[in-house]
Amino acid sequence: MNKPVTSRDEPNTQAQSKFHHERVTPDEDGQRVDNYLIKRCPGVPRSHIYRLIRTGDVRVDGRRIKQTRKLITGEQVRIPAMQVTPRDNVYVPDKLARAAGQAVVLEHSDFLIVNKPAGIAVHGGTGLAFGLIDALRQYRLEPALELSHRLDRATSGCLLVGRTLGANRGLQNLFRQKTITKRYIALVDGRWPDALKKIDAPLMNNVEHAGERRVVVDSAGQDALTHFSITRRFKDATELSVQLDTGRTHQIRVHTRHAGHAVIGDQRYGDNVSNARFKKRGLGRLFLHSCELAFQWNEESIQATVPVGDEWQAAIKRAFE
Repeated sequence: MNKPVTSRDEPNTQAQSKFHHERVTPDEDGQRVDNYLIKRCPGVPRSHIYRLIRTGDVRVDGRRIKQTRKLITGEQVRIPAMQVTPRDNVYVPDKLARAAGQAVVLEHSDFLIVNKPAGIAVHGGTGLAFGLIDALRQYRLEPALELSHRLDRATSGCLLVGRTLGANRGLQNLFRQKTITKRYIALVDGRWPDALKKIDAPLMNNVEHAGERRVVVDSAGQDALTHFSITRRFKDATELSVQLDTGRTHQIRVHTRHAGHAVIGDQRYGDNVSNARFKKRGLGRLFLHSCELAFQWNEESIQATVPVGDEWQAAIKRAFE
């Protein structure tokens, strides 16, 4: 994307300059077309890339495709040039880069597992100059690092990062095949019912609600299954061990709210009055933590367990004891 040109509405006499074509390499075989474009078009908003796919400006071997289409070696991708100011090289403050580098809890030749702090986005985006992945790349001098999955900005805990394109694609396949164990700790509002062991309720993305996009329980959505067990009870809250069978956006947060017991500190799906009450007692963050990832990798059994931090425990002690 080195040659900026004018928009799609440019006269036909200049049509040839509006696109360029690239062949899919063996390293890119099996990659989704949206991820392919995001990597090749740094600085271009994801929303703009998705719109170009939907409108048919992006084509594979001359055909319109969906954003989930997986590419095959040798295919030709038509990429429209975009008049977008490229991002400067991302610079992460040394203190944050060092903190990200020191948060690695498991280092493998193919991947890293990082204990992501709450409040740090995993990648840059609207209003964010950088994310945790940029901090890791800078600190470790590994520009090829890529996120294998996502955690919400406010969620802490285990984050899996691929060290090569091939490794990352393999790790993402494990998530899609549901062969990675993902366990969380959540602190929810109220008394969670003893008999409520699982929630099997489909989720639909990007539903507009009160001026923002949310995930909602909807029979027309994607299957979503979450398992729950109670670990501790408090006067007006419950700590849960949560295991995901699927990995939908905001799954735990939406399912717990659906049950009438939102995650404490959830500004999107929680109750404002309850959040304000808990905040006065020192519970000011989203109390959701990814505590375990476990999977098989090339005949190796991989397991990373990261307990909740001292801040979490101290906040609970102040609020409930």
